[in-house]
Amino acid sequence: MADDTLFPEGFIQSLKDTHGFDEQTFTAVHQNADAPTSVRINPNKAVQLSNTQPVPWCRDAFYLPSRPSFTFDPLFHAGAYYVQEASSMFIDHILRTIYNTEDGPVKVLDLCAAPGGKSTLISSAINGDDLLVSNEIIKARVPILTDNLNRWGNSNVVVTNNDPKSFARLKSFFDIIVVDAPCSGSGMFRKDPAAMDEWSEANVELCQQRQERILADIYPALTEDGYLIYSTCSYSYQEDEAILDWLCTEFDFESVRISLDAAWNVVESQSEQHKAWGYRFYPDKVKGEGLFAACLRKKENTGELPAYRSKNQGKPNYKEIDLLKPYIDRPAEQYFFKLNDDWLAIGKQHRESLEMLQQYLYIKKSGVRLGKLAGKELIPDHELALSLMIDRDAFIQTELTYDQAIAYLRKDNIDDLNINQKGWSLMTYQDHVLGWAKLLPNRINNYYPKEIRILAQAPQPPKGGAPETQG
Repeated sequence: MADDTLFPEGFIQSLKDTHGFDEQTFTAVHQNADAPTSVRINPNKAVQLSNTQPVPWCRDAFYLPSRPSFTFDPLFHAGAYYVQEASSMFIDHILRTIYNTEDGPVKVLDLCAAPGGKSTLISSAINGDDLLVSNEIIKARVPILTDNLNRWGNSNVVVTNNDPKSFARLKSFFDIIVVDAPCSGSGMFRKDPAAMDEWSEANVELCQQRQERILADIYPALTEDGYLIYSTCSYSYQEDEAILDWLCTEFDFESVRISLDAAWNVVESQSEQHKAWGYRFYPDKVKGEGLFAACLRKKENTGELPAYRSKNQGKPNYKEIDLLKPYIDRPAEQYFFKLNDDWLAIGKQHRESLEMLQQYLYIKKSGVRLGKLAGKELIPDHELALSLMIDRDAFIQTELTYDQAIAYLRKDNIDDLNINQKGWSLMTYQDHVLGWAKLLPNRINNYYPKEIRILAQAPQPPKGGAPETQG
């Protein structure tokens, strides 16, 4: 029999009738099994991993045999991969089921986006002509979201810091909305045992109410025939299938069934009233943590935004823009704009959407921040270094050893670095960009942002490369 003292009071009893729940094996896996470690490769900054197994429901995703020190892997800081819990990567399978490039460009909202796992996943799944808006409600969590998206490198991304109710004004703006809703967190009990201290039946009820408010707030922003992807890291029926019934009762949604491979051991469930399809991940059945996910399609038109009218922003400063173009890959395809003293760029096809968003939302990142112009010289921004927009051939590139890369990421002095040129240099490790330095005749000035520098004490350096990677 299961050990009832392992979990919070009332927890096991609350799951007795939940589809796919096996008390004995569920308890055993929390007692005896460690949480697996999984990563998702950035397809635009690809690396090869050794001794891995693929995550079956997500492209470019792998389980690692053990958990290395990611903090001390330069390739992590370069955005070559993202460390993400495997079950949550199921969103990739849902996206690839519903996403059809033949339908034209789409606009996607990741509503509860920090720290950025699902946003970087979405960013890899969509095309450059599509637009991703990554929103984080809690202001203190916006910097980590922005940093992770900067590392990922794509330019078709806008980061916002708004309450969900702000999106109600963007009527029918988004084709896909992803809501990884705040929840009671029971799916993380194995990975984070401290989450058990927060669980209670009363908290489940509060979370359900919050989820309903969030979903009601963003409903007008979804276009007719658009898709809502809803997920939680909770096993509670009230936060999962009951929410699907509430959505289908209160709004005009139809459930979308997602195909599964039986070998995945993902549990397919249906809500009691509307028979809406949901997908449950149990750690005793899959190699991952607890997750619930579902997809719904909106079947009504709830209004449209007024016709867009571009504001007269004055004549662009073409002389300054011409100074920026040599540093950008395919500059003719970019819209350059200025924010205070900084120059930024985003694909021309996203200009109208960006200006529309600026009317309704508090924007923290848009496209790629290129840097400042001092006379005719560009003082480049860290975002430009990590972006896929940069023309690397326009800059000096300095390849670092592992020890030198760690010193650079700590903003320490870099030993034994031969300087043969002077000027702005991209500092690279295994040909992946880490950031900027200014090369001078007798020294280098390290421009790695102090806010994200490595502060922890280094473990024993790996031999011959970064942890768990091959060059």
